Amino acid sequence: MLQMSSSSSGRPLLTGFAGAIAMAAAMGFGRFFYTPILPGMMAGIPLSAADAGYVAAGNFAGYLAGAILSAFGWAAGRERRVALGGLFATAVLLALMAATTSVPAFIVIRFLAGLASALAMIFTSSIVLPHAAGRNMVSVLHFGGVGVGIALSSALVLAVNTLAGDGAHGWRINWLAGAAIVLAVFLIVIRILPRPIAGGARVVEPPLDWRLPLVLITASYGLFGFGYVITATFLVTIARQGAAGPLVEFLAWFVTGCAAAISLLAWQPAVRRIGLAKTYLAAILALAVGVVGSVSLPPMEGALVGGLLLGATFMVVTAFGLQIGRNLTPQSPRRAFAFMTAAFGTGQIIGPLVAGWLAEWSGSFTAPTLAAAGVLVVCVILAFPLALRRL
Repeated sequence: MLQMSSSSSGRPLLTGFAGAIAMAAAMGFGRFFYTPILPGMMAGIPLSAADAGYVAAGNFAGYLAGAILSAFGWAAGRERRVALGGLFATAVLLALMAATTSVPAFIVIRFLAGLASALAMIFTSSIVLPHAAGRNMVSVLHFGGVGVGIALSSALVLAVNTLAGDGAHGWRINWLAGAAIVLAVFLIVIRILPRPIAGGARVVEPPLDWRLPLVLITASYGLFGFGYVITATFLVTIARQGAAGPLVEFLAWFVTGCAAAISLLAWQPAVRRIGLAKTYLAAILALAVGVVGSVSLPPMEGALVGGLLLGATFMVVTAFGLQIGRNLTPQSPRRAFAFMTAAFGTGQIIGPLVAGWLAEWSGSFTAPTLAAAGVLVVCVILAFPLALRRL
Protein backbone atom coordinates (compact mmCIF):
# COMPACT_ATOMS: atom_id res chain seq x y z
CA MET A 1 0.00 0.00 0.00
CA LEU A 2 2.75 2.41 0.94
CA GLN A 3 4.67 1.55 -2.19
CA MET A 4 1.72 2.46 -4.42
CA SER A 5 1.13 5.65 -2.46
CA SER A 6 4.69 6.87 -2.82
CA SER A 7 5.09 5.84 -6.44
CA SER A 8 2.01 7.76 -7.49
CA SER A 9 3.88 10.99 -6.86
CA GLY A 10 5.81 10.26 -10.06
CA ARG A 11 2.57 9.91 -12.06
CA PRO A 12 0.91 13.33 -12.05
CA LEU A 13 -2.27 12.26 -13.85
CA LEU A 14 -2.81 9.50 -11.27
CA THR A 15 -2.35 12.12 -8.58
CA GLY A 16 -4.89 14.34 -10.34
CA PHE A 17 -7.30 11.41 -10.52
CA ALA A 18 -6.86 10.78 -6.78
CA GLY A 19 -7.67 14.42 -6.12
CA ALA A 20 -10.64 14.35 -8.49
CA ILE A 21 -12.38 11.40 -6.90
CA ALA A 22 -11.58 12.68 -3.40
CA MET A 23 -13.15 16.04 -4.28
CA ALA A 24 -16.12 14.26 -5.87
CA ALA A 25 -16.69 12.34 -2.65
CA ALA A 26 -15.92 15.07 -0.10
CA MET A 27 -17.69 17.92 -1.92
CA GLY A 28 -20.04 16.47 -4.54
CA PHE A 29 -21.43 13.95 -2.05
CA GLY A 30 -20.33 15.12 1.41
CA ARG A 31 -21.34 18.74 0.92
CA PHE A 32 -23.87 18.93 -1.92
CA PHE A 33 -25.71 15.57 -1.76
CA TYR A 34 -28.31 17.18 0.48
CA THR A 35 -29.71 19.17 -2.46
CA PRO A 36 -31.12 16.29 -4.57
CA ILE A 37 -32.22 14.28 -1.50
CA LEU A 38 -33.97 17.21 0.22
CA PRO A 39 -37.32 16.98 -1.65
CA GLY A 40 -37.70 13.35 -0.56
CA MET A 41 -36.87 14.27 3.03
CA MET A 42 -39.36 17.14 3.04
CA ALA A 43 -42.09 14.80 1.79
CA GLY A 44 -41.17 11.63 3.65
CA ILE A 45 -40.32 12.81 7.18
CA PRO A 46 -41.70 15.53 6.67
CA LEU A 47 -39.40 18.56 6.98
CA SER A 48 -40.63 22.14 6.75
CA ALA A 49 -38.82 24.73 4.64
CA ALA A 50 -37.48 26.33 7.82
CA ASP A 51 -36.21 22.95 9.09
CA ALA A 52 -34.50 22.37 5.74
CA GLY A 53 -32.79 25.75 6.06
CA TYR A 54 -31.54 24.97 9.56
CA VAL A 55 -30.03 21.65 8.42
CA ALA A 56 -28.34 23.29 5.41
CA ALA A 57 -26.97 26.10 7.58
CA GLY A 58 -25.55 23.52 9.99
CA ASN A 59 -23.54 21.98 7.16
CA PHE A 60 -22.16 25.32 6.01
CA ALA A 61 -21.29 26.25 9.60
CA GLY A 62 -19.30 23.02 9.86
CA TYR A 63 -17.54 23.79 6.59
CA LEU A 64 -16.59 27.25 7.87
CA ALA A 65 -15.32 25.73 11.13
CA GLY A 66 -13.23 23.25 9.17
CA ALA A 67 -11.77 26.00 6.97
CA ILE A 68 -10.82 28.07 10.02
CA LEU A 69 -9.41 25.04 11.85
CA SER A 70 -7.29 24.17 8.84
CA ALA A 71 -5.53 27.53 8.99
CA PHE A 72 -3.58 26.52 12.10
CA GLY A 73 -0.42 24.43 12.07
CA TRP A 74 -1.71 21.38 13.97
CA ALA A 75 -1.82 19.21 10.82
CA ALA A 76 1.77 19.83 9.70
CA GLY A 77 3.23 16.46 8.74
CA ARG A 78 -0.20 14.81 9.08
CA GLU A 79 -1.84 16.19 5.96
CA ARG A 80 -2.45 12.84 4.33
CA ARG A 81 -3.92 11.28 7.46
CA VAL A 82 -6.22 14.26 8.01
CA ALA A 83 -7.39 14.22 4.38
CA LEU A 84 -8.14 10.49 4.52
CA GLY A 85 -9.75 10.83 7.94
CA GLY A 86 -12.05 13.56 6.63
CA LEU A 87 -13.01 11.34 3.69
CA PHE A 88 -13.76 8.34 5.90
CA ALA A 89 -15.75 10.50 8.33
CA THR A 90 -17.78 11.81 5.37
CA ALA A 91 -18.86 8.25 4.52
CA VAL A 92 -19.87 7.53 8.12
CA LEU A 93 -21.79 10.80 8.49
CA LEU A 94 -23.69 10.26 5.23
CA ALA A 95 -24.83 6.89 6.58
CA LEU A 96 -25.88 8.45 9.90
CA MET A 97 -28.31 10.73 8.06
CA ALA A 98 -30.41 7.62 7.37
CA ALA A 99 -30.59 6.69 11.06
CA THR A 100 -32.80 9.50 12.38
CA THR A 101 -35.67 11.86 11.63
CA SER A 102 -34.72 14.38 14.31
CA VAL A 103 -34.00 17.89 13.00
CA PRO A 104 -31.51 18.67 15.81
CA ALA A 105 -29.70 15.40 15.02
CA PHE A 106 -29.66 16.27 11.31
CA ILE A 107 -28.13 19.66 12.14
CA VAL A 108 -25.36 18.09 14.25
CA ILE A 109 -24.61 15.41 11.65
CA ARG A 110 -24.50 17.90 8.81
CA PHE A 111 -22.30 20.24 10.87
CA LEU A 112 -19.82 17.40 11.37
CA ALA A 113 -20.13 16.48 7.68
CA GLY A 114 -19.28 20.06 6.73
CA LEU A 115 -16.26 19.94 9.02
CA ALA A 116 -15.13 16.60 7.54
CA SER A 117 -15.60 17.72 3.93
CA ALA A 118 -13.61 20.90 4.56
CA LEU A 119 -10.71 18.96 6.07
CA ALA A 120 -10.77 16.42 3.24
CA MET A 121 -10.94 19.11 0.55
CA ILE A 122 -8.31 21.46 1.98
CA PHE A 123 -5.72 18.84 2.89
CA THR A 124 -6.22 16.76 -0.26
CA SER A 125 -5.69 19.98 -2.24
CA SER A 126 -2.56 20.77 -0.21
CA ILE A 127 -1.15 17.41 -1.33
CA VAL A 128 -2.33 17.32 -4.95
CA LEU A 129 -1.75 20.90 -6.09
CA PRO A 130 2.03 20.98 -5.47
CA HIS A 131 2.21 18.01 -7.86
CA ALA A 132 0.40 20.19 -10.42
CA ALA A 133 3.32 22.59 -10.78
CA GLY A 134 3.68 23.15 -14.51
CA ARG A 135 0.91 20.63 -15.23
CA ASN A 136 -2.40 22.44 -15.64
CA MET A 137 -4.24 19.19 -16.34
CA VAL A 138 -3.63 17.98 -12.78
CA SER A 139 -5.40 20.97 -11.24
CA VAL A 140 -8.17 20.78 -13.86
CA LEU A 141 -8.75 17.13 -12.95
CA HIS A 142 -8.63 17.88 -9.25
CA PHE A 143 -11.16 20.73 -9.14
CA GLY A 144 -13.31 19.18 -11.87
CA GLY A 145 -14.01 16.37 -9.42
CA VAL A 146 -16.48 18.58 -7.53
CA GLY A 147 -18.74 18.88 -10.55
CA VAL A 148 -18.38 15.20 -11.39
CA GLY A 149 -19.47 14.33 -7.84
CA ILE A 150 -22.52 16.60 -8.12
CA ALA A 151 -23.52 15.00 -11.43
CA LEU A 152 -23.03 11.47 -10.11
CA SER A 153 -24.99 12.22 -6.95
CA SER A 154 -27.91 13.38 -9.08
CA ALA A 155 -27.77 10.18 -11.15
CA LEU A 156 -27.64 8.12 -7.96
CA VAL A 157 -30.76 9.77 -6.55
CA LEU A 158 -32.64 9.20 -9.81
CA ALA A 159 -31.58 5.52 -9.86
CA VAL A 160 -32.53 4.92 -6.22
CA ASN A 161 -35.85 6.71 -6.56
CA THR A 162 -36.64 4.75 -9.72
CA LEU A 163 -35.72 1.35 -8.30
CA ALA A 164 -36.73 1.73 -4.65
CA GLY A 165 -39.38 4.42 -4.98
CA ASP A 166 -39.33 7.95 -3.62
CA GLY A 167 -41.65 7.16 -0.73
CA ALA A 168 -41.40 7.62 3.00
CA HIS A 169 -38.01 5.85 3.21
CA GLY A 170 -36.49 6.43 -0.22
CA TRP A 171 -34.42 9.29 1.17
CA ARG A 172 -32.79 6.90 3.68
CA ILE A 173 -31.65 4.57 0.89
CA ASN A 174 -30.16 7.55 -0.93
CA TRP A 175 -28.04 8.53 2.07
CA LEU A 176 -26.84 4.93 2.53
CA ALA A 177 -26.04 4.55 -1.18
CA GLY A 178 -24.07 7.80 -1.11
CA ALA A 179 -22.16 6.60 1.96
CA ALA A 180 -21.23 3.38 0.17
CA ILE A 181 -19.86 5.30 -2.82
CA VAL A 182 -17.77 7.60 -0.60
CA LEU A 183 -16.42 4.59 1.30
CA ALA A 184 -15.41 2.98 -2.00
CA VAL A 185 -13.66 6.19 -3.03
CA PHE A 186 -11.86 6.29 0.32
CA LEU A 187 -10.52 2.76 -0.28
CA ILE A 188 -9.18 3.83 -3.70
CA VAL A 189 -7.72 7.16 -2.55
CA ILE A 190 -5.88 5.57 0.37
CA ARG A 191 -3.91 3.55 -2.19
CA ILE A 192 -3.09 6.21 -4.78
CA LEU A 193 -2.92 9.57 -2.98
CA PRO A 194 0.78 10.50 -2.74
CA ARG A 195 2.51 11.87 0.28
CA PRO A 196 2.93 15.66 0.52
CA ILE A 197 5.85 17.36 -1.16
CA ALA A 198 8.07 18.77 1.56
CA GLY A 199 7.79 22.56 1.70
CA GLY A 200 10.07 25.27 2.96
CA ALA A 201 9.99 27.08 6.27
CA ARG A 202 6.71 28.69 7.24
CA VAL A 203 6.72 32.43 6.63
CA VAL A 204 4.91 34.73 9.06
CA GLU A 205 2.78 37.09 6.97
CA PRO A 206 2.29 40.75 7.90
CA PRO A 207 -1.19 41.99 8.87
CA LEU A 208 -3.54 42.84 6.02
CA ASP A 209 -3.65 46.39 4.76
CA TRP A 210 -7.41 46.96 4.59
CA ARG A 211 -7.51 49.41 1.71
CA LEU A 212 -10.75 50.00 -0.18
CA PRO A 213 -10.21 47.40 -2.96
CA LEU A 214 -9.69 44.60 -0.42
CA VAL A 215 -12.72 45.73 1.59
CA LEU A 216 -14.86 45.75 -1.57
CA ILE A 217 -13.83 42.30 -2.80
CA THR A 218 -14.25 40.80 0.68
CA ALA A 219 -17.75 42.28 1.04
CA SER A 220 -18.68 41.17 -2.48
CA TYR A 221 -17.33 37.68 -1.85
CA GLY A 222 -19.20 37.34 1.44
CA LEU A 223 -22.49 38.40 -0.13
CA PHE A 224 -21.87 35.98 -2.99
CA GLY A 225 -21.91 33.19 -0.41
CA PHE A 226 -25.48 34.25 0.40
CA GLY A 227 -26.48 34.82 -3.22
CA TYR A 228 -25.44 31.47 -4.69
CA VAL A 229 -26.24 29.12 -1.81
CA ILE A 230 -30.04 29.44 -1.88
CA THR A 231 -30.23 28.06 -5.42
CA ALA A 232 -27.44 25.56 -4.68
CA THR A 233 -29.45 24.23 -1.73
CA PHE A 234 -33.05 24.39 -2.96
CA LEU A 235 -32.87 24.06 -6.77
CA VAL A 236 -34.21 20.49 -6.84
CA THR A 237 -36.83 21.33 -4.22
CA ILE A 238 -38.00 24.24 -6.39
CA ALA A 239 -38.31 21.84 -9.32
CA ARG A 240 -40.28 19.41 -7.13
CA GLN A 241 -42.65 22.13 -5.95
CA GLY A 242 -43.19 23.17 -9.57
CA ALA A 243 -44.11 19.57 -10.47
CA ALA A 244 -41.35 19.52 -13.09
CA GLY A 245 -41.08 15.74 -12.77
CA PRO A 246 -38.36 13.31 -11.60
CA LEU A 247 -36.42 13.48 -14.87
CA VAL A 248 -36.16 17.29 -14.71
CA GLU A 249 -35.17 17.13 -11.03
CA PHE A 250 -32.36 14.77 -12.01
CA LEU A 251 -31.31 16.81 -15.03
CA ALA A 252 -31.27 20.11 -13.12
CA TRP A 253 -28.64 18.88 -10.65
CA PHE A 254 -26.86 16.71 -13.24
CA VAL A 255 -26.45 19.71 -15.54
CA THR A 256 -25.18 21.72 -12.55
CA GLY A 257 -22.46 19.16 -11.93
CA CYS A 258 -21.44 18.76 -15.57
CA ALA A 259 -21.17 22.53 -16.02
CA ALA A 260 -19.19 22.88 -12.78
CA ALA A 261 -16.76 20.17 -13.87
CA ILE A 262 -15.57 22.19 -16.89
CA SER A 263 -16.33 25.71 -15.68
CA LEU A 264 -12.84 26.79 -14.60
CA LEU A 265 -11.39 25.65 -17.91
CA ALA A 266 -14.24 27.17 -19.93
CA TRP A 267 -13.81 30.65 -18.42
CA GLN A 268 -10.05 30.85 -19.01
CA PRO A 269 -10.42 32.55 -22.44
CA ALA A 270 -12.49 35.30 -20.77
CA VAL A 271 -9.76 35.83 -18.16
CA ARG A 272 -7.14 36.21 -20.88
CA ARG A 273 -9.33 38.58 -22.89
CA ILE A 274 -10.93 40.88 -20.28
CA GLY A 275 -9.02 40.17 -17.06
CA LEU A 276 -9.80 38.49 -13.77
CA ALA A 277 -12.02 41.16 -12.18
CA LYS A 278 -14.29 41.62 -15.21
CA THR A 279 -14.62 37.85 -15.56
CA TYR A 280 -15.56 37.66 -11.86
CA LEU A 281 -18.32 40.25 -12.45
CA ALA A 282 -19.53 38.54 -15.63
CA ALA A 283 -19.83 35.20 -13.84
CA ILE A 284 -21.86 36.74 -11.00
CA LEU A 285 -24.19 38.43 -13.49
CA ALA A 286 -24.64 35.12 -15.34
CA LEU A 287 -25.45 33.43 -12.05
CA ALA A 288 -27.98 36.16 -11.20
CA VAL A 289 -29.74 35.49 -14.50
CA GLY A 290 -29.90 31.80 -13.67
CA VAL A 291 -31.17 32.46 -10.14
CA VAL A 292 -34.02 34.64 -11.45
CA GLY A 293 -34.74 32.16 -14.22
CA SER A 294 -35.06 29.25 -11.79
CA VAL A 295 -38.29 30.72 -10.38
CA SER A 296 -39.55 32.99 -13.19
CA LEU A 297 -39.41 30.55 -16.12
CA PRO A 298 -41.75 27.55 -16.46
CA PRO A 299 -40.69 24.77 -14.03
CA MET A 300 -38.78 22.63 -16.54
CA GLU A 301 -36.93 25.49 -18.23
CA GLY A 302 -36.34 27.24 -14.90
CA ALA A 303 -34.75 24.18 -13.31
CA LEU A 304 -32.48 23.52 -16.28
CA VAL A 305 -31.43 27.13 -16.87
CA GLY A 306 -30.91 27.67 -13.16
CA GLY A 307 -28.83 24.51 -12.84
CA LEU A 308 -26.73 25.22 -15.93
CA LEU A 309 -25.83 28.77 -14.93
CA LEU A 310 -25.25 27.78 -11.30
CA GLY A 311 -22.80 25.07 -12.33
CA ALA A 312 -21.11 27.28 -14.90
CA THR A 313 -20.37 30.02 -12.38
CA PHE A 314 -20.23 29.14 -8.69
CA MET A 315 -16.79 27.53 -8.69
CA VAL A 316 -15.49 30.21 -11.06
CA VAL A 317 -16.60 33.06 -8.78
CA THR A 318 -15.27 31.20 -5.73
CA ALA A 319 -11.83 30.62 -7.27
CA PHE A 320 -11.46 33.95 -9.06
CA GLY A 321 -12.63 35.97 -6.05
CA LEU A 322 -9.91 34.41 -3.91
CA GLN A 323 -7.36 35.01 -6.65
CA ILE A 324 -8.29 38.71 -6.78
CA GLY A 325 -7.90 38.93 -3.00
CA ARG A 326 -4.48 37.33 -3.16
CA ASN A 327 -3.43 39.64 -5.99
CA LEU A 328 -4.40 42.64 -3.86
CA THR A 329 -2.37 41.35 -0.88
CA PRO A 330 0.75 39.68 -2.30
CA GLN A 331 2.55 39.89 1.05
CA SER A 332 -0.27 38.22 3.02
CA PRO A 333 -2.11 35.81 0.70
CA ARG A 334 -3.00 33.29 3.44
CA ARG A 335 -4.52 36.02 5.62
CA ALA A 336 -6.58 37.28 2.69
CA PHE A 337 -7.73 33.72 1.98
CA ALA A 338 -8.77 33.26 5.62
CA PHE A 339 -10.74 36.52 5.88
CA MET A 340 -12.47 36.07 2.54
CA THR A 341 -13.34 32.46 3.31
CA ALA A 342 -14.81 33.54 6.63
CA ALA A 343 -16.94 36.18 4.88
CA PHE A 344 -18.05 33.66 2.24
CA GLY A 345 -18.82 31.05 4.88
CA THR A 346 -20.90 33.49 6.90
CA GLY A 347 -22.98 34.28 3.81
CA GLN A 348 -23.45 30.55 3.18
CA ILE A 349 -24.76 30.03 6.69
CA ILE A 350 -27.19 32.95 6.62
CA GLY A 351 -28.54 32.17 3.14
CA PRO A 352 -30.37 28.89 3.88
CA LEU A 353 -31.74 30.29 7.15
CA VAL A 354 -33.25 33.32 5.44
CA ALA A 355 -34.51 31.17 2.55
CA GLY A 356 -36.20 28.73 4.90
CA TRP A 357 -37.91 31.49 6.88
CA LEU A 358 -39.06 33.37 3.78
CA ALA A 359 -40.29 30.19 2.09
CA GLU A 360 -42.21 29.21 5.23
CA TRP A 361 -43.78 32.67 5.37
CA SER A 362 -44.55 33.02 1.65
CA GLY A 363 -45.36 29.42 0.79
CA SER A 364 -42.70 29.04 -1.94
CA PHE A 365 -39.02 29.63 -2.66
CA THR A 366 -39.72 32.46 -5.11
CA ALA A 367 -39.25 35.29 -2.60
CA PRO A 368 -35.93 34.03 -1.14
CA THR A 369 -34.60 33.22 -4.62
CA LEU A 370 -35.36 36.71 -5.92
CA ALA A 371 -33.79 38.15 -2.76
CA ALA A 372 -30.66 36.14 -3.54
CA ALA A 373 -30.60 37.59 -7.06
CA GLY A 374 -30.79 41.08 -5.60
CA VAL A 375 -27.85 40.30 -3.33
CA LEU A 376 -25.85 39.10 -6.35
CA VAL A 377 -26.48 42.45 -8.04
CA VAL A 378 -25.06 44.15 -4.92
CA CYS A 379 -22.01 41.86 -5.25
CA VAL A 380 -21.45 43.23 -8.75
CA ILE A 381 -21.88 46.85 -7.64
CA LEU A 382 -19.38 46.41 -4.80
CA ALA A 383 -16.74 44.81 -7.01
CA PHE A 384 -17.30 47.05 -10.04
CA PRO A 385 -14.49 49.50 -9.14
CA LEU A 386 -12.06 46.56 -9.29
CA ALA A 387 -13.00 45.99 -12.94
CA LEU A 388 -11.55 49.41 -13.74
CA ARG A 389 -8.18 48.07 -12.65
CA ARG A 390 -6.23 45.44 -14.57
CA LEU A 391 -6.62 42.56 -12.12
